[in-house]
Formats: sequence, C-alpha cells, structure tokens
Amino acid sequence: MRRKNATSGAKKFTATTDVGANAARDVAIIGGGIGGLTAALCFAQRGAVVTVYEQAAAFGEVGAGVQITPNGARVLETLGLRSALDARGVRASAVVPTDAMSGRAITRFDLNRLQGPAYRFVYRPDLIAILAEACGAAGVRLQTGSAVAADDLTATLVIGADGINSATRAAVVRPSPPEFSGQVAWRAIVAWDARPEAYIWMAPGGHVVTYPLTGGRLNIVAVQERANWAAEGWYHADDPANLRAAFAGACAELRDILDRVETTSLWGLFRHPVADTWWRPGLAILGDAAHPTLPFLAQGANLAIEDAWVLAACCDRDSDLEAGLQQYQDLRKARVIRAIAAANANARNYHLGGVRRRVAHLGLAGLGRLAPEAFLGRMSWLYDHDVTRMGRNPSYLRKPN
Repeated sequence: MRRKNATSGAKKFTATTDVGANAARDVAIIGGGIGGLTAALCFAQRGAVVTVYEQAAAFGEVGAGVQITPNGARVLETLGLRSALDARGVRASAVVPTDAMSGRAITRFDLNRLQGPAYRFVYRPDLIAILAEACGAAGVRLQTGSAVAADDLTATLVIGADGINSATRAAVVRPSPPEFSGQVAWRAIVAWDARPEAYIWMAPGGHVVTYPLTGGRLNIVAVQERANWAAEGWYHADDPANLRAAFAGACAELRDILDRVETTSLWGLFRHPVADTWWRPGLAILGDAAHPTLPFLAQGANLAIEDAWVLAACCDRDSDLEAGLQQYQDLRKARVIRAIAAANANARNYHLGGVRRRVAHLGLAGLGRLAPEAFLGRMSWLYDHDVTRMGRNPSYLRKPN
C-alpha cells in the first residue's frame, strides 16, 4: 500500500509501507473495541481507506482496567502512541503473588527487569479514546450506532473484531458451543491509592487481582470457582455483597478493598475453542472473535493488538489477499493457542488449597528469592515477542510464533 501521512494522533509509519503490495485498499471493520481500532490504525497507516462500524452510540467500553504487556505495547508504540500511553496509563513496577488469607506477600517479581516497552495499567475507556483519536488523525472513518453484518459490506476486506459473541465469526466458521469453566468473575473500580504493582490475592477456590489506575483508582477482578452457572458478558450487574461474601475469609486488607465496592458486574467464564479458520475470501476475524481467552494471563487485549498488526502487515506484503489472510492465520494460531493454555494453567494454580497450596507458595517464594530472573525468563516467550519485526526482518515470516 502507498503511505498516507498521519497527523497529530500518530507518527508516520514507515516499517512496511515502502514495499506494500496493496492487497486490501478498502477495509471495513466491524467492532470499535481495542482490536478493531488497532487494526484500523494499522491499515490506515499503510495507506488503506478504513471505516470502523461500532454498534454502540459512542466509542468506549464499560469502565475497567486493562494490562498492556510489552508484547502489546510494542505495537502501540510503533503506531506512535507511546506518549499517550505514558500520559494516561500507570507504569507497572511489579507483580506480587499474595496469600489472600494471611495477606502475606509470597514474593515480588520486578517488572522493571523486562526488556523493551513498559508494562502498563490503563483504564480501558482511556485506551479506546487514545486509539480512536489516532484513527481520526489517520483518516479512519469512525461510524457509531451502526450494527452491520459482514455480508452487507462491499469493502475489499471486512474484518470482524466484534468480540466474544461475534456474528462475523459465524460467517467464517461453524460455531462451536462454549463450555462453562466452573468459574465466575466480578470486576469493579474503587478509590484507593496503591503502589504501581499488580497483586494476585490467591485463595482456595478463588483469587482477586488488583492494580492501580490513574486518578487514585484501583481496578479489581475477582474470580470464584462455583458450580452455579452465570451468564457470559461483562454487563450483568450484581450485588457487591455477593462479592464480599465470596472472600469473607480473606485478610483484613483485601476485605477493606472489597468493602469499598459500590457497583460491580458479574459474568460467567466460558472456554471457547479457537476458531479452526480465521478467514474466508474478503473476510477475516481477530481478537476474541477468533480466540477468546480466560482473563488469567492479561492477554486478551494484547493478543488482539498483535493480531491487528500481523493481519495488516500480511495483507500489505502480498498482492494476493487470500494468501495474505492465510499467512496471518498461520503466523498467529499456534501462539494464541499457547497463550490460552497458559491462562488456563494460571486459573488452576491460583486456586489451590490444602497441601498443594502450601507447596506451591513455598515454591513461588523460593523462586522469587533465589532465581527472580527465572520467572521473567519463563514469560519471555510471551512478553519478548515482537510482531513489528514483520516490517524490519523478512525472516519473521518463516518463524512460528
């Protein structure tokens, strides 16, 4: 694709546009969340004419935090958004696994040791605003209040970034029923001044993750194992008393945090199979539409951001759109399957009880004391991965994720 000069919202992108093959000149994106807007910006900075269709009346999501890990941050910073992320996010300094019952920190993993971009905590509506502003500056047409179907659009490429209940996915691959994980989650935000650290409060049969956002706020995600099914989705209001009851046996500090919750939402956590196929001619899916993941690795948004870059880069490098879409799937599928498996493993490890819990906590403490680099090394496959190499190193296209 030929290069298009970006203005105030994003820097001029140069990594791949000089060799672009113009496979997708006209792009329509269904869904104005993190993945959809990132894809819009990736395509627009490569010279495509892009329209984003968002069914809501305005761009934005319900208030909650999101963790942008270095692998996702590499894309956003390459797109010119580093200053905006610094201004509207919190740079994370550590992850602190904690015994939720005693309040004792088991260990502390120093995120400042990570290579590359900062690990950040960002208020999700702020990230949507950053992306929407950059898209507008890059010439993307942002159309709200537009519930459209893929088959109604005539763009060269239609992208479904319409989330976990994606209608676009059904146009690409036969739907597979999700499986209830036996876990439910609450999320909330409270006023609370905290260090720039993510705490994982681990309890038998459940856990709570807390981390700070700008403005003296604390983001809370709490997960409980239970047999009772709960509806999927983030928008189901629940009584905060139910959240507090689930962790009534926790330490005083965690109970104090939960006592501040005035409003909360509850949703059931379901395992969805990764889609067998991510595209058909003229149509592709990304993010949760292709591979929903449980929220135990902080990778849902980051994987969608990676998808957006790779999809745009593959379409840009190949004049055959179908070849580009197949390459996108080939480069991404194994990586997201690995990330989803790691998230599932975390869910089990966070909720241990009895002897296994004590043994696991002793192991974590020993790891943090004797070999703190080992934890970061175990995460290097995830955090060090750099999809933007596609613009600098052609050999990336021959390497599996």
